[in-house]
Amino acid sequence: MELLKNLVSVHSPAGEEFYMKKFIIDYVFQNQHSWKKKPQLIYGDDWMDCLLMIFGQPQTAIFIHMDTVGFHVRYDKELINIGTPVVESNIRLVGKDHLGDIDCLLDAKHPDYHIAYSFHRDIDRGTSLSFKPVFKEKDEFVEATYLDNRVGIWVALKLAEIAVNAAIVFTCGEEQKGGSIGFAATYLYQKYNLRQALVADVSSVSRGIKHGAGAIISRRDAVIPRKNFFDKIVQIAQKNHALFQIEVEYSGSTDGAELQLTPIPVDWCFVGAPIENIHSPIERIHKIDIFAMFYLYSILLKNL
Repeated sequence: MELLKNLVSVHSPAGEEFYMKKFIIDYVFQNQHSWKKKPQLIYGDDWMDCLLMIFGQPQTAIFIHMDTVGFHVRYDKELINIGTPVVESNIRLVGKDHLGDIDCLLDAKHPDYHIAYSFHRDIDRGTSLSFKPVFKEKDEFVEATYLDNRVGIWVALKLAEIAVNAAIVFTCGEEQKGGSIGFAATYLYQKYNLRQALVADVSSVSRGIKHGAGAIISRRDAVIPRKNFFDKIVQIAQKNHALFQIEVEYSGSTDGAELQLTPIPVDWCFVGAPIENIHSPIERIHKIDIFAMFYLYSILLKNL
């Protein structure tokens, strides 16, 4: 869990994913010598802050968003949400502006603003603030900041150790309704005729989705993947004795929503893990579900 702990500590709210991109690039260069196959890394100005890892001749792409929810400093002490973070007074927020590091408190009872910050000085306009990193590993659970989507990144980097033919795509802006899926999916379709994709993310524990019951294969949330592709994933999971649970929700969405809007014939499905207290300063996940998600992805890469 040391890698997951390190991922949790990286500041990368939507619009500032370059911090996480750098972390991942450094991690790849430090560790790829022991992997089954070294990937081709694709990034740069043409890709904005996205990062692609190409192994062999990919037949399946895995999309993982790097951004988190958070806040922007507006005018005076006011804050504006990045995505949909939990808003409660006395939550600790961190960031950095031209005067240095920031460790402040969220104020949800300010007389003039819906949300504000409490700090001993003014913070530069436009500065991003995120929840102060927390990581607690217990016997069965991990409780940490930004498991959404550090769990997805952890799974992707572990898959990179064994990948032979795959595309792993680290995306931006998911918490702000996406923006990077279109050109990445189009590139993979045009270069590799890649027509199937998996979205590695987390979803909420709910009435039908439980801790410790395994990975999630989502039939639908606000958007609906093609049933033939969903059925194929379920059949592979069953044949390989994967621990999984089927999600059927009426709201919420991930990078799958943007994949569905791309003008290319690509099948997609959300395959993730359940967490509790999503978008709060301390999210919670069962270790069984983390490893069940990794195992399911490992067999999907071999069998899709």
